[in-house]
Order: sequence, then structure tokens, then C-alpha cells
Amino acid sequence: MSFWAIVFWLSAGLLVYAQLGYPLLLAALARRLPPSPDPAAADPPTVSLIVAAYDEEAVIAAKVANALALDYPRARLQVVIAADGCNDATVARARAVGADLVLDLPRGGKIRAQDAGVAESQGAIVAFSDANSAWEPDALRILVGAFADPAVGYACGQVRFCNDAGTNQEGLYWRYEMGLRALESKLGSITAGNGAIYATRREAYFEVDPIMGHDLSFPFNMVKRGWRAVYVPAARATEKMVPSIEGEFARKRRMMSHTWPIVLRGGLLSPRGYPPLYALMIASHRVLRYGAPFLHVAALISSALLLRSSPVYAIAFALPVVLLAAALLAPVLPLRPLLVARYYVLTTVSVAAGLWDWLRHGTPAGWEPAEGTR
Repeated sequence: MSFWAIVFWLSAGLLVYAQLGYPLLLAALARRLPPSPDPAAADPPTVSLIVAAYDEEAVIAAKVANALALDYPRARLQVVIAADGCNDATVARARAVGADLVLDLPRGGKIRAQDAGVAESQGAIVAFSDANSAWEPDALRILVGAFADPAVGYACGQVRFCNDAGTNQEGLYWRYEMGLRALESKLGSITAGNGAIYATRREAYFEVDPIMGHDLSFPFNMVKRGWRAVYVPAARATEKMVPSIEGEFARKRRMMSHTWPIVLRGGLLSPRGYPPLYALMIASHRVLRYGAPFLHVAALISSALLLRSSPVYAIAFALPVVLLAAALLAPVLPLRPLLVARYYVLTTVSVAAGLWDWLRHGTPAGWEPAEGTR
């Protein structure tokens, strides 16, 4: 077998495994496990719900009202707004609608605002949410129930994206992602969380580099520290989706500029502290996911160089060309299959674009909310 044939079959095989083989492997392993017992009931712990907010005057009152309306003992819930150098009325509005603690902080980015919120809060459990997300009434009670298991240090809930009029296909991807997350949680620990609804034990919380978000940093570091990081799908939140695929590309590009530092220098690639199955999850769900743009390029170039040697390579070369053509046609002919193709292409490119942004000029600790999500 020639060098380019090896490149093709390796890159194509890893792409197929990452998208299809890995979910099938998780499902097969999960079927062999007995049903997990529900954690024993316990008195509800004290919880500090921390919301880092930067210029969120349009949504902060609704967020505080949503938090105060949660089905959780009021005396055991502290609502904390960590205002990150706001230039608008976020602080005044949060105080006016009854947040228990409002921190008017200098601009330092979301992570440092969350750190300050934890330092000033009182709850045994520290929970976190975005300013533009709304929790269902029972979400906190269900989320906190995961900590009845003493091995659990981190728990995240399910965020559902709302978008009635836009053309973004994030919901389709997110359902796939949540299916993987549920299987990972059943087998051990998840490999990533989300910013809309999650919590940690106070003693498990740790500070990370301000350019490295909790969504990716917390789960694998919890495992390295001996905790489980679990997914609690019955704890639900909703969040407004970026209305367009192009807007979602910009959002994911910004997210990936924060992700690559975690991957390359934040400890994710180091297997130290990972049980064998979790190491496989990290390699399959994270490393291969972030390597997808480069695997696609390798498969495309190698198949082009092997076109004349076999019809298999001609078909392999034609498939990404058709995918790109469909993605380019989607703005003119917004049919669902074409929109899905455009979403896949742009979000795959966003991974490489985020790496380019980080390598070229670094990543700021703070950022502006994505347009259309407030």
C-alpha cells in the first residue's frame, strides 16, 4: 500500500469512527451495564446560583426572576449576579429585582467573574447559568440531586435551543451531542459540559486560566481529581439560538479560540489521571472532533492523488466536493439537507479558524454575546 493510500484510509477511517463508530461503541458498552439506581434522597443542600453578566440589562431582570421562581427552598438558595465590568444598567436592574448578591466587578472576563462569585457566595453547591438562559422550575432540584452520589463533583443539565424563525441547524447537532453525553455519563463521566446549566461541589471547584472556559476544562479535570462529571438530562434549560448558520459559525469560532488552549496546553491531552475508558472517550469525542478539519483535508488530498488507481478514491473525492457544493447552494436554496450540509461545513471550518485566531493573536478573556441571542 502506498503512502497516500495509508493517509487516505487512516484519515477516512478516523472520520467515520468519530462520527458513527464511537456512538455505536458507546451504545454497545452501555447495553451491558445494569440500570443505574437513583441516588438516595437527601435534604436539599444550600446552593449559590451564580450568573456572570456583561452588559445584560436587556435580560438580567428576567434571569433573576427565573432563578427566584425555581422550585427550591428559598432559604437554601442564594442568587448571585457577578457583573463583569458592565457599562449599562445590569447592576441596578439585578439589585432592583431582588438578587441576593450583586458584585460590581472590574472587567476581567466571564471566568474571573465566576471565580469572584464563588469566593463571595455561601452555598455548599455552586451552580452556574448564562444570563440569557431560562431554567425549568424543577431544574435546580433535579440537577442538585446528582450530588447525592458522593463520587459526583460536577453535573450539567440539558440545554434546549429555541429558534422558530432562523435557519440555524444547531438543534440537530445538539441532539446528537446530547445522546453521546448521556452514554458517556452512564459509562463513567462526560467529556464536556455546557454553560447554561451546571454545578459543582464547592470543594471540587477550582480556578482555571481566564481564557479557558468551564465547559471543557471542568469535566476532564474533575476526573483527574477523582470526581465523576455527569449529565442530568431531566434538569432542563432553554436558550435563544443564534438565528443564522453564519452567526453560529462566528460563535463556534470564538468558542474554539478558547478551546484550543485547553487542548494544547491545558492538560486535556495528558492521559495522567484518566481511567482507560475515559481516555478512549477523550480521544474519540474530543481529540478526533477537533482534528476533523485536518482529517478532511488529508482525505481530500490523498483521494485526489489516488483518483486513477481505483473508483473507490474517485467516489471518496466526489463526496466532499458534493458536500461543499450543497453548502454553497444553501443560501440560494434553503432546503433542510442543504442547510445541514452548510452547517456541517461551517462548523468544521470554525474549529480550524479558532485555532488560527488563537495562534495569530491569542484569545481575550472577555467576549461580546453572540448577536441575536438576547
